[in-house]
Amino acid sequence: MSRTVRVVVVALVVLALVGSGWLGVMYLLLGDDSDGGSADPSPTVVTTSPAEGATDAPSPGLAPYYSQQIDWETCGSDQCGTLTVPVDYREPGGETIELNLLKVPAGDPEARVGSLVVNPGGPGAPGTSYAGQARQVFREPLTQAFDVVGFDPRGTGRSAPLDCLPDDELTEFLALDPAPDDAVEEQKLVDDLADFWQGCAERSDTLVGHVTTAETARDMDVLRAALGEASLYYLGASYGTKLGATYAELFPDRVGRFVLDGAVDVGLPSRAQSLGQARGFEVALRAYVEDCVEKGDCVLGDSVEEGLDTISELIDDIDAEPLPTSDGRELTVGSAFYGIVTPLYNRDYWRLLDQGLSTALEGDGTTLMLLADAYASREGGRYLDNSTEAIYAINCLDDPYYVEPDEVEAQVPAFEKVSPTFGRVFAWGLLNCKGIEVASSEQPLDIRGEGAPPILVVGTTRDPATPYEWAVALAERLESGVLLTRDGDGHTAYNAGNECIDTAIEDYLIDGVVPDDGTEC
Repeated sequence: MSRTVRVVVVALVVLALVGSGWLGVMYLLLGDDSDGGSADPSPTVVTTSPAEGATDAPSPGLAPYYSQQIDWETCGSDQCGTLTVPVDYREPGGETIELNLLKVPAGDPEARVGSLVVNPGGPGAPGTSYAGQARQVFREPLTQAFDVVGFDPRGTGRSAPLDCLPDDELTEFLALDPAPDDAVEEQKLVDDLADFWQGCAERSDTLVGHVTTAETARDMDVLRAALGEASLYYLGASYGTKLGATYAELFPDRVGRFVLDGAVDVGLPSRAQSLGQARGFEVALRAYVEDCVEKGDCVLGDSVEEGLDTISELIDDIDAEPLPTSDGRELTVGSAFYGIVTPLYNRDYWRLLDQGLSTALEGDGTTLMLLADAYASREGGRYLDNSTEAIYAINCLDDPYYVEPDEVEAQVPAFEKVSPTFGRVFAWGLLNCKGIEVASSEQPLDIRGEGAPPILVVGTTRDPATPYEWAVALAERLESGVLLTRDGDGHTAYNAGNECIDTAIEDYLIDGVVPDDGTEC
C-alpha cells in the first residue's frame, strides 16, 4: 500500500499499498496547489544553457526527444510546461504523448544549485501536485537552492491519463469488501476486477501497455535532458524510490544526487512484499493504539490488546452493517479499511483517526469516509486524479503475479500471523492482477545501479507502507547505496520533524556531503 495503501481497494489492495495514500491526506490538509495558485510573489527565474553533453541521446532515433526545449509558461507563482515522449521507446518514430510538468523556481537564484526532480509515489500520484506543494512539503533550504520540478508520470494526472471505469463505477469498486466472506462476495470481487481490466483496455487505447516503471524512468531521462542537466538530481518517496532505483539501473552515468525516501525493496517477490506491508500496517496500528492508551481516556479501551480488539470488532460490525454518512453514502467495510489505514501514514494524522474511530463507534461513518476519499483523491463527488486506476496498471505491468481465487484462503493463515487486523485483506490482495489484458513492453531488470555515484536510501523504523527492512535491502542491493535511518512513526522520513534526518538529506542534495553508511537519527 505503499502511496501507497491508497491503494486498491479491495482486491488490489496490495497494489495500492505501496506509495501514495499519504499524499491524498496531505492534499486534504494542505489543499492542492498543482496549478500554481500560490499568493507568494513570483521568484526570479534563472535561465541557463544546457550543460555539456546533457542532450546527448542514447540512440539516434531518440535525438529529437533529447533536443527538446521546454516552453515554460507562468501559472500562479510557478511555471507549467509539457514534454513529448514516445509511447513505445522501441519505436521512437511512432505515437507520442505529452507529459505534464510543473516547476517551482528556486527561491534564491544566487544560491541555485540546479533542478531537483521529485516523485511522490503511488504509483499513480501526480508529480505536479507534489511539486506544487513544495513550499509546504520541503524545507526552505531545498526550495531556496533548487528549481523543484514535478511531472505526472505517463498514464497519470494530466499526462495521457488512463481511464478504466466511470466515476460512479469506480466509487462502487472501491467500496467492495476487500476480504470476501462467502462465495457471492468472492464472485462479485472477481467479476468487478475483470470489468476493471476490460475497461482499462477499452478506455485507454494502446498506452495501457506502456506505463511501466522502466518507461517512466526513460521519460525522466528525457526530462533531465530538456532541463539542461548533465546529471539528474532526484528525490523520490515510496514508489518513487523504485522509480529512482530503476533510473539508476538504466542510466547509472546520469545519476547525480539521489534521495530514495521510504524505500521499496525492488528485489522482493510480490507475495513477500504483501506480507511485509501487512506486518508494517499492523505495527503502525499497534503504535497508534499504544499512544492512545498512554494518553489516557482512550475510546478504544484500557490496554493495547483491548484497543486492537475494539478496532477488529468495529470492522466486523461494519462488514455486517455499513454505517451511514453525512453525504448519504454508506461506509462499507472496504471504505472503512482505507479510512483506518490512511492516517497511519503520518503520526500527525493520528488525531484524525481518533475522531474517525470515535464517531464510527457511535454509529457515524462520516469521518472514516472522508479519510477513505482522501486516499482515493475523491472530493465533492469527483476524483481529482486517476491515481486509483493508474496504480493497478503500473503495478501489474511491472509484475503481473497473482493467485487464483480458490488459492487465497490457503494464504490467509500466514498473513493473519503477521497482521491479525488486516491479514485477510492483504491475502485477498494477492488476487490483484488477475484479468489484466495487456503485457509489459519491458523486460524485468536486476536492479543494482552499477557505476552510479552514492545514492542515499532512507528508511523509517515503523513505516507502515514501506517497512524499514526494505530500505536496508535496497541500500544493500544498490552498488552505491548509503543507508540513513530515522527512528520514528509514519511513511517517509524527510520533513517529518527529525532535524538529524532533514539536515543530512539537505547537506547531501545541496553540498554533496554523503552521510556515513548506517547513520541513525
